[in-house]
Amino acid sequence: MSADQPVNYHVPVLLNEVLEGLQIKPDGVYVDCTFGGGGHSKEILARLNENGKMIVFDQDAAAKANVPDDKRIIFVQQNFLRLHAGGLVDGILADLGVSSHQFNEAERGFSTRFEAALDMRMDSRQPITAATILQTFTEQQLHKLFEQYGEVTNAKTLARTIVARRNIQPIKTISQFKEAVKNDVKGNPNKYFAQVFQALRIEVNDEMGALKDMLQQSASVLKPGGLIAVISFHSLEDRMVKNFFKQGSFGEVETDDVYGGRPASIFNIITKKPILPGAAEQKANPRSRSAKLRIAKKK
Repeated sequence: MSADQPVNYHVPVLLNEVLEGLQIKPDGVYVDCTFGGGGHSKEILARLNENGKMIVFDQDAAAKANVPDDKRIIFVQQNFLRLHAGGLVDGILADLGVSSHQFNEAERGFSTRFEAALDMRMDSRQPITAATILQTFTEQQLHKLFEQYGEVTNAKTLARTIVARRNIQPIKTISQFKEAVKNDVKGNPNKYFAQVFQALRIEVNDEMGALKDMLQQSASVLKPGGLIAVISFHSLEDRMVKNFFKQGSFGEVETDDVYGGRPASIFNIITKKPILPGAAEQKANPRSRSAKLRIAKKK
């Protein structure tokens, strides 16, 4: 991490691969959908001339403190919105990982390492927290949530336990949650709770819905020949990106029975297989281990 990188924030993952993949034009317009600590954006900005421009988005208000004093950059405290793009752009980046500082701020409730309210909101302006979900979702909804987003092995049992315990006492804090489900923990407790908390975080912030919106909007915002690079950290995210780049939709599309074809995509896929971090990066930044980078070019 360089001396002027935001302290304790977020080390940009696959940085060189992103910069190479986006083929930065000095006078281009680029969008960072998930600004965070600004590591990727800083390096893109360094490759732009006075006519270049960056539009950066982050729903976390804390990210605004990392925006450099540079007239070429515009910060928007929202998820990626088409109306803010101000015309067609040359490149789009989305790093779907959670910033390190969010895990390290105890009061945000993202990490099992601290005692805090079960919050997990990226955008503190929204009303739904992890505690809200644990208190209001049905047993079936909780089961599906932990199974799909957390790949929790005993998701059904966990959901049943939560519903039973919340009827006795509300589950509002991390310690209350751990105590409520302690008999259901399977395997390594740290890994188990990390999977459970991942599922809650994805639901609280509607991360899958936000990704769908971003990908759909990117199709209309990118110039012909423009590039989009997405770094995902979850198998569902990666599958969504892969399918959208391939066929312009999010599910698997069946081959046409008569003609044997598939719907045409507006993208040419640059990365036939996702780019993964090398051994050196994984060692230096353990959170990069599950990262997958996919890049596509608009036709």
